[in-house]
Amino acid sequence: MSQKRDRKGLGRGLSALMADIQPAEEAVAAETPVPLRGERTVPVDKIVPNPGQPRRAFSEDAMSELAASIREKGVIQPLIVRPDPENEDVYQIVAGERRWRAAQRAQVHEVPVIIRDFDDTEVLEVAIIENIQRADLNPVEEAQGYRQLMDRFGHTQEQLATAMGKSRSHIANLMRLLSLPGDVLEMLRDGRLSAGHARALITTDDPAGLARQAVARGLSVREVEKLAKSGGSPGKGGRKANPAGEKDADTRALEGDLSAALGMTVSIDHDEQRGSGKIIIKYKDLAALDDLLRVLNAG
Repeated sequence: MSQKRDRKGLGRGLSALMADIQPAEEAVAAETPVPLRGERTVPVDKIVPNPGQPRRAFSEDAMSELAASIREKGVIQPLIVRPDPENEDVYQIVAGERRWRAAQRAQVHEVPVIIRDFDDTEVLEVAIIENIQRADLNPVEEAQGYRQLMDRFGHTQEQLATAMGKSRSHIANLMRLLSLPGDVLEMLRDGRLSAGHARALITTDDPAGLARQAVARGLSVREVEKLAKSGGSPGKGGRKANPAGEKDADTRALEGDLSAALGMTVSIDHDEQRGSGKIIIKYKDLAALDDLLRVLNAG
């Protein structure tokens, strides 16, 4: 069946899409770049933003800085555009909306572009990849970007690691964070918790409660790890709640992998002597249960 084929990307493939949107420093290079093959200039009023662009918020300070750079040295990194499906007289932005907006602020009338014949699905894929490349991305946003690329386009962690220049463990560790409760992810988004804090919470019974403790008491990552092992009680220090039942690193890593893959909290209880055990999957509502059943039926 076509759904079962080994997809390494869409038509042009993930690597080809990545080649079009190499990390754009959007700040400006020190030297004038050599124009790329196929590059041309287009009036800014002949370019329109992509209505399906997942990123809608642009930092005012960053936009002002970029506009100042463009005013001095021009737009260094060309925009990626496609012919607008609704209006043949204009081009739609695939990647580079910040540069286009900043160029208008800088009163630059033409910008360099590379024109590609992307379809709607490829445009969405490129937009997600471009967002992942942003330097100011928080861990939750980056993890959600990887999740979208895997769920929507069938990319594996290995393919993403190769294309994005990241290690597979980096991507896997980030995606494990998505199994945490929403209030914990919110603390991670706004910087009250670091990714290290959040990783220590993944396999605990009460990640939200422990996260609140960590924020209120200003705990370090090591202190949160110690609390997680002690069952979350501050007075227990480093004592393990159940030394005989302490899970080894491989089991905890497997729990994290499954949690990331399913988007749910997974617990594995394995009996070393018998060689048997059980897997517990926690779902938050009936919709999540339906999603789980679809995954199991597809397998």
